[in-house]
Amino acid sequence: MKRVKKIIAFALAASLVLVGCGSSTGGSTGSTGSSGAPNPNDTLIYAQGSEPRGLDPALVDDGESAKVMSNIYEGLLKYNKDSTKVEPSLAKSWTVSPDGLTYTFNLQQGVKFQDGTEFDADAVKFNIDRQLPPKVTQDMAYASFVYGSVKNVEVVDKYTVKVNLTSPSTPFLANLAMIMSAPMVSPKALKDNNNNVNQAPVGTGPYKFVKWDKDQSIVLVRNDEYWSTKALTKNVIFKFIKDNSARVVALNNGEADIIDGIDATVVKQITDAGNKIFQAPGMNINYMAYNTSKKLFNDPKIRTALSQAINVPELVKSLYQGYSEPANSILPTFMEGYDKSISQVAYNPTAAAQTLKDAGVTSLHMITYTNPRPYNAATGQALAEAIQGYLSKVGVKVTIDSFDWTTYKQKVKAGDYDIAFYGWIGDNGDPDNFLYLLSIDDPTMNIALYKNNQFNSLIAKGLTTPAGAERNAIYTQLEKIAAAEAPWLPISHAQTLCAYRPNVQNFYFHMTGITPLAGVSKK
Repeated sequence: MKRVKKIIAFALAASLVLVGCGSSTGGSTGSTGSSGAPNPNDTLIYAQGSEPRGLDPALVDDGESAKVMSNIYEGLLKYNKDSTKVEPSLAKSWTVSPDGLTYTFNLQQGVKFQDGTEFDADAVKFNIDRQLPPKVTQDMAYASFVYGSVKNVEVVDKYTVKVNLTSPSTPFLANLAMIMSAPMVSPKALKDNNNNVNQAPVGTGPYKFVKWDKDQSIVLVRNDEYWSTKALTKNVIFKFIKDNSARVVALNNGEADIIDGIDATVVKQITDAGNKIFQAPGMNINYMAYNTSKKLFNDPKIRTALSQAINVPELVKSLYQGYSEPANSILPTFMEGYDKSISQVAYNPTAAAQTLKDAGVTSLHMITYTNPRPYNAATGQALAEAIQGYLSKVGVKVTIDSFDWTTYKQKVKAGDYDIAFYGWIGDNGDPDNFLYLLSIDDPTMNIALYKNNQFNSLIAKGLTTPAGAERNAIYTQLEKIAAAEAPWLPISHAQTLCAYRPNVQNFYFHMTGITPLAGVSKK
């Protein structure tokens, strides 16, 4: 762990020196006592298992990026701390027209982006227009999800903006609180950086970006000009420690204040060292996907047979030891549209072996990720190897290729696999947010490359149907189609597990997978 200590010390020292020498971010990243030494309580170190893909909310779609971005950016709306109920943020109020086609937002006044430019209705229009045709680009993975129903944006006056839709969208307000696509980015920063602030993020949030040392850390500093309640802790360092056990050691040695990506096997080690566990129900799904664009896996019988070979309850109990529950459906059990009568393909290795033998299926190519994920704390490697073991028992030899998360995303996009592993953390608490994954054309989201016209029609209907029993029934029907067609094998719904030092106060991990740190402090 000597190398970890040196890296963390270097990241903190670098942040102090960088800002003290007149960094463009402004401010000061460290207060000092009478001795002139930095106060360790002024710095919060968060260790995560993988590096973000980037820090532009329109250009990324991963949880590692979301955790950092949630401290730099804000959207028009935000979620309640304990739910996905929407609350005011950069919009202080809003109205919806009777036909559901026009949303009028009244904006906060006196808000500035971290580069000193003003947040106003023009900035809102700039951010949304950026993700609408003809300006939207292929690498804006969430643009169609958040803004797909938007017709145009009108600036009414400096602090009033109208968003007009082509058709009613029940989840639209919830979408505007998401960390992907919805946050407001400084138009000046976007213009200065060729419409890509992945390496130079500028928002209105409680923390400002200082620096990014690739493969090591991202340093943030408190935004002392923040328009609302200022952050309690001066500096935040997001440290990247890929190895699970190394993150636990870093926590127990005091080299990290908070860690995520832990599993049941290390809980006792953490608590025995006097540290604390954050535990909450997770709004997520951990699944295995079949590449339905390949001829063999375009047959539901083959997908079903492979799923029959896997004892999901046994697998979940073995890998997650009570900190995940077997997934009987794609939707978490507390979400609208969930129906307990729905069940996935049942374990039947005898039937599986016969069907696969008759079809001549003797070998498969599987890809997976090496790091832990919030929906799979055991790592993709461990999950893939467990599945490999089950399939070997029905006469199928599986070759596994494993990659770090950033590389894995590119491999998934390329589509060179028979089976891949993924998961989803709910963005907004709406059932459409889970089930649309099987209808979208984006290969980085619909990794099964599943196409079903009936399914897609129901997805479209669900978007425009008002909240209530009729809408819930649509998503129940979508669940039934997915279970019968088996493009995925749903595996588990994970509890959220993080750990933190006993002197850390008010830490929480939101059910949408973000980690707002402005209210967190250290004794």
